[in-house]
Amino acid sequence: MGRRTKGAAAAEAASPVTVTVCRGCCCGTAAKHPGVDHAGQLERLKAGVGTAGRVRAVNCIDACDHSNVVVVSPSSEGRRAGGRPVWLGWVLAEDMLDDICQWVRDGGPGLAEPPGVLDLQAFTVSRRVGDALAAKD
Repeated sequence: MGRRTKGAAAAEAASPVTVTVCRGCCCGTAAKHPGVDHAGQLERLKAGVGTAGRVRAVNCIDACDHSNVVVVSPSSEGRRAGGRPVWLGWVLAEDMLDDICQWVRDGGPGLAEPPGVLDLQAFTVSRRVGDALAAKD
C-alpha cells in the first residue's frame, strides 16, 4: 500500500457523514413512485443536513428492490468508532427524511443511534454492491 500524504490524512480526518440518494432507473422516478416529489426530497435532505454532512445523488446503485434507497455513510470519526454505511430502503415518507437529517446532525453511524423507525428501513447489500458505491466516492 502506498504512503499517504499529510493532506490525504487531513482530508480523511475531516470526512463528514455522507447521505447518498439513489436517483437511477427506479429510485427517484414517477413511474415507480407516482406522487412522490423526488426533486423535493433531495432538496429537503440537503437543507435538513445542512453543514452537518453532505448529500449527493448518484445513478442506480443496484438495490432496486428497495427503491427509494438512501445510504448514510459515517464520518471518519464515526467510522473510527465502528460505524459502517447504513442502507435504507423504501424512503418515501417525509418523516423518514426528517429522521435521516436528525441522525446526520446527531453524528450519524458510529456516533448516534438512528432516530424513529429508520432501523426498520435498513437492509443489507452484497459486498459487490457496497463496494461499487464506495468506488463512486
